[in-house]
Order: sequence, then C-alpha cells, then structure tokens
Amino acid sequence: MLVLITYDVNTETPEGRKHLRQVAKKCQDYGQRVQCSVFEISIDYAGYLQLKHDLISIIDIERDSLRFYNLGNNYSTKIEHFGTKESYNPEGTLIV
Repeated sequence: MLVLITYDVNTETPEGRKHLRQVAKKCQDYGQRVQCSVFEISIDYAGYLQLKHDLISIIDIERDSLRFYNLGNNYSTKIEHFGTKESYNPEGTLIV
C-alpha cells in the first residue's frame, strides 16, 4: 500500500531540530521525499504500523504534527503531479 506522510516539527529548540532530523531520517529509510516534509512510502501493513509507532515516539505530541494518508494499493489513480521534480514509481527500485 502507498502511504503519504506529512509532518511539521517545531524547530525553536535544539531538541525540536533533533526531532526533525530523526523524523526525516526515519521516513527516508522507508520511502521517497516528494516535498520538504512530505514522503511517499510503499509499505505493507505490519511495516506501516511499526513506522507509525516509531514516528509517534519521536515527535513531541504537544508541539509537533504528524499526518498519515493511506492511499491503499490502487493509488495510481489518486495521484496527479504537475510542475518540477519528476514523479517516480514507488514500487520501483529505491536507491539508498
């Protein structure tokens, strides 16, 4: 399934900046950054639950925001892209 993850981490403190780096790194381990704080991640359900748990444990619930959009398995008809940054195939090879 394809999941879109967006986040907004408060970076006013050193701890907040650390959280921002940790969230971005965790998301990069699983998928592709498509905008500054937006990732597309192709993942199975068990992996999704683990990733969600990991990300929630990183952020400060009182100051940060984390959103998960489950686009499912038939996501190709739900995504339209216009402008710069060429689209990619989330089921293709991910170079790490």
